[in-house]
Amino acid sequence: MTLRAKALARAAELRAGFEAAGALPVETPILQPADILLDLYGEDIRARAYVTSDALRGEQMLRPDFTVPVVQMHMAHGAEPARYTYAGEVFRRQEHDPSRANEYIQVGYEVFDRAAPAAADAEVFSRLTAAVAPLNLRAATGDIGVLMAAVRGLKTSQARKTALLRHIWRPRRFKGLLERYAGRVPPSKEREALIAGETPQTDAPLTGKRRQAEIDARIARLREDAQTDPLSGTEVALLEALLSVRETMPYALAQLRDLAVDLPSIAAAVEGISKRAEALAARGVDVDHLPFETSYGRTSMEYYDGFVFGLYSPDRPDLPPIATGGRYDALTRRLGQGAEIPAVGGVLRPDLILQLEGAA
Repeated sequence: MTLRAKALARAAELRAGFEAAGALPVETPILQPADILLDLYGEDIRARAYVTSDALRGEQMLRPDFTVPVVQMHMAHGAEPARYTYAGEVFRRQEHDPSRANEYIQVGYEVFDRAAPAAADAEVFSRLTAAVAPLNLRAATGDIGVLMAAVRGLKTSQARKTALLRHIWRPRRFKGLLERYAGRVPPSKEREALIAGETPQTDAPLTGKRRQAEIDARIARLREDAQTDPLSGTEVALLEALLSVRETMPYALAQLRDLAVDLPSIAAAVEGISKRAEALAARGVDVDHLPFETSYGRTSMEYYDGFVFGLYSPDRPDLPPIATGGRYDALTRRLGQGAEIPAVGGVLRPDLILQLEGAA
C-alpha cells in the first residue's frame, strides 16, 4: 500500500472518530474561488497558494485548507450549534523548502457554538489530543486575542493601532513598528522626503488620477503619523512583558493578571483564558503542566483571533506540527454577511502520524 493510500485510510479512521463524537461529515471542492480566499489566508499562505484562472470562473485556487470553505458553507446554510468533520487533500507551494510536502491530507473537527466558547475550545483541543494520545506529543498553546486586546487599548492613534493589528502575524514587522512608534528609531530618508512633499523616485508612471491620489493619500497619512505623540515607555514595556509570557498555564495566568492591572484592556481576554483552563481541566487535560505562550501562533493562519494550539513530536523536531487549530470568530463575521457565530477548529496530519508510528 502506498503512503498516500495509508494516509487516506488513517484519515477515514480519524474522521469516523469525529463523526462518532457528533460531527457532521462535509465535503468542499478542491478548486475554490480565489477572490475572497486570498484576502483571508494571510501573507504566508497567499504566497504559497496554487492559483489559476479561466474566462468563465475567474481566478481559482487549489484548496490550501478547509476552514474557510467550511465557514462559508456554515454561514450560508448551517444550523447552530454545529459540529463538522472532513478529510481530504490540501495544496501549498514549497518553493523555498522542497523537503516539505506541497500536497498532503488534513482531517479536521470544527465547532460552531455561541453558548460556551471556553468549553468549545476545550472540546476541540481534547478531541484532537485524544486522537493522537499514543504518540505522546508536546502541546503548545497561546491566545492571539490577548495581544489584540492590548494593542486596541494603546493610547495612540487608530491608524497606528490598525497597523500593529495588521502585522501581529509578522513578529519582526510588528516589533519594528512598535520601536518606530515609540520613537526608538529615526524615520527613514524616504519617509522624511515624503513628509517634506518631495516626489518619490519610482519607475511607475506618475500620470493619472489614481496613481497621484495614492501618493497624496500616503503623504497625508505619513504627515498625520509624524504629528502623533510617541507611545509611552511604560506602554511599550508592558507590551514587551506581555509578549515574553511563556510559562505553564497557572504561572502564565498569574503573570497575565498582574499585567492586566496596568493593561486593563486585556482583562476580558485574560478571564477568557482562565475559563478555558477550567474547561480543559474538566475534560481531563493536565492544565498545571500545559504550556502557554503569548506569542504562540503569530506565524499561523491570520484568521485566528483567540485560542491557538499545536501538537508536536518531541522526538522529531524536524517535523511540522502534527495538529494545529484555533478560534476564528472574526472570520465568521467577515463571511456571514451580517451574521456571526463563535467558532473554533483544528486539523490533524495523518501522513505525519504514520511517520511517527513507523507505518509509513
